Amino acid sequence: MSGETLPQEVRDLLLRHIGSVAHLEALLFLRAHPTDRWDARSLAQRLYASETEMIAALAELGTDGFLALESGLYRYAPRPEDRPRIDALADAYAHQLIAITNLIHDRRRNIQAFSDAFKLRKER
Repeated sequence: MSGETLPQEVRDLLLRHIGSVAHLEALLFLRAHPTDRWDARSLAQRLYASETEMIAALAELGTDGFLALESGLYRYAPRPEDRPRIDALADAYAHQLIAITNLIHDRRRNIQAFSDAFKLRKER
């Protein structure tokens, strides 16, 4: 599977909802531990991410309907229709780690380049 392209449902999920590797790691970690509840600081330490990045990732994943927030603790709680897509993402990540991380990083680079284009015009 490593030489194949990513399934379209996985690409769509990544491009629409996964803004960083912290988003991805948090979602998949909480999926693997569905009965556990985590605060941003503890999850950041567990996943070796910055607390600031984890706070943003968890908030966005919650807003997107993948996590529930209760008393400052997050848990895995996707809508039933999202579960198969997240399962497909987890499976793809287990076999296509490089393709997935490249897609995430390319997306971030493209967003940054787009942003930088406006900065250059503004400075002129």
